[in-house]
Amino acid sequence: MPEPAGSGKKEHVAFLGLGHMGGPMAVNLVRAGYTVAGFDVVPAALDAAREHGVPTVAAPADAVVGADVVLTMFPSGQHVLDAYRGTDGQPGLLELAGPGTMFLDCSTINVDEAREASALAVAAGHRAVDAPVSGGVVGAEAGTLTFMVGALPEDFEAVRPLLEVMGKRVVHCGAHGAGQAAKVCNNLILGVSMIAVSEAFVLGEKLGLTHQALFDVASAASGQCWALTTNCPVPGPVPTSPANRDYQPGFAGALMAKDLKLALNALQSTGVAARMGPLASEIYDTFAAEGGAGRDFSGIITDIRDKSAH
Repeated sequence: MPEPAGSGKKEHVAFLGLGHMGGPMAVNLVRAGYTVAGFDVVPAALDAAREHGVPTVAAPADAVVGADVVLTMFPSGQHVLDAYRGTDGQPGLLELAGPGTMFLDCSTINVDEAREASALAVAAGHRAVDAPVSGGVVGAEAGTLTFMVGALPEDFEAVRPLLEVMGKRVVHCGAHGAGQAAKVCNNLILGVSMIAVSEAFVLGEKLGLTHQALFDVASAASGQCWALTTNCPVPGPVPTSPANRDYQPGFAGALMAKDLKLALNALQSTGVAARMGPLASEIYDTFAAEGGAGRDFSGIITDIRDKSAH
């Protein structure tokens, strides 16, 4: 199992899920001196990881053998649960891992699924941490992600040095599932605010405001938010925003649609009287289905503009 923070020991990490986010995260661990055994079901992801110095294996079981930490970065909660429990009569990761292994899930999944996964790991004699990330592919490559962590205090301290290699901010949000809870709340804010910012810019265009004029006012007034000042949906005011690259993600529309669906599930399960969240989820579902899935989520402004009266 992971050594206490500050021990200096570099753990053996089984890194399962080497996609757009997981691949760069694994690269950063290797560069920091961790022993990594990587796996992904997509051959191209395995090839890319190897090209960047990440050792890979032929099957998840090969990665887990001897691992101190099993780090998963999967598309959905069902993928996580299936991997933990095993499917089609095959043993799962929990059975394959040695006693007391740290199961660190960095996927973005339903809060209830994260709690179930942690409970399964603990019942199998392991330790569990949910640590979804924020910061996108750029943050994964630069090692500047934010990790939102749900864990027992001692487990948080054990994984904190590893997370700090991949991110610049690591926040202990509470017990199991709290990391996912923080992530879903944050992205609910993000999705709703990007729609509001985009609507405001389209309104400004119709009222004769330049993009720069609106930005100069709102960025220094009560409309200031991350969706405006970092990921501005129009080209020009923030040169590094995806709007200046024809909305290449960044954070893809499909991922925002997925995260807002997770928020919607949480809103419904808790009985929150929300109106903006469900509407934002509907808007991004449509955006993703109508060609925005692979574009940055700030590209929602083009959908708003195209559907506005001329």
